Amino acid sequence: MNRIDKSILITGASRGLGLALMNGLARRGARVVGVARHAAEMEAVAEALRWEGLEAHALAYDVGDKEAIYPMVGAATALVGPLDVLVHNASTLGPTPLPLLLDTACEDLQRVLEVNVVGPFRLTKAVAGNMAVRGKGLVMHITSDAAVSAYPRWGAYGVSKAALEHLGRVWAAELEGTGVRFVSVDPGEMDTRMYRDAVPDGDYSQLSRPEAVAARLVEWMVWQSESVPSGARLEAAKLEAA
Repeated sequence: MNRIDKSILITGASRGLGLALMNGLARRGARVVGVARHAAEMEAVAEALRWEGLEAHALAYDVGDKEAIYPMVGAATALVGPLDVLVHNASTLGPTPLPLLLDTACEDLQRVLEVNVVGPFRLTKAVAGNMAVRGKGLVMHITSDAAVSAYPRWGAYGVSKAALEHLGRVWAAELEGTGVRFVSVDPGEMDTRMYRDAVPDGDYSQLSRPEAVAARLVEWMVWQSESVPSGARLEAAKLEAA
């Protein structure tokens, strides 16, 4: 089994896809730092991995908080060294049940954009320069089909994910030739707390498990990441299975 000898920061890593990615990457030899707002939840994830003899760390920060970004990066690099991979997984739906745009408060839209777009922008700014100096790095944006399809009541979230994807494309164009690469990954519909919050009366039996999606992404990082053009949009379901 090929190992991933990289330092990786994953936001929103205490549950769902972020948790599954943290587990999968740590078990392939990566030095992982997980970030979430709730310290106890995040520390429990990291501690379980450390019990397996793996290198895993927990940080409690809010990606939507401007003042948290540089302390977060400083703490992460102190733990695992310069970052090789940054995974922007943390996101918020805004209020649930999901409202129509006409019923969406401006402050709620602002919060969604702060967490889902502005936070990743600030965090990439804090990390990508060092990646460029070292001539290597991967920044992964976790997106959604709501970025490309207009679903009623998913307006704030969909707008934020569309902006996040285009942000990745612009980063890719501006940093072409530096060795820093950007991808947006649509994981598909997964059985997560976020999805259940958004669709409280849904049929969850046909949804993908976060662990299965994470396994595909981990294998992609090992075998195919260098072959994909920077700025590309990927669908996890179309990636080669682990």
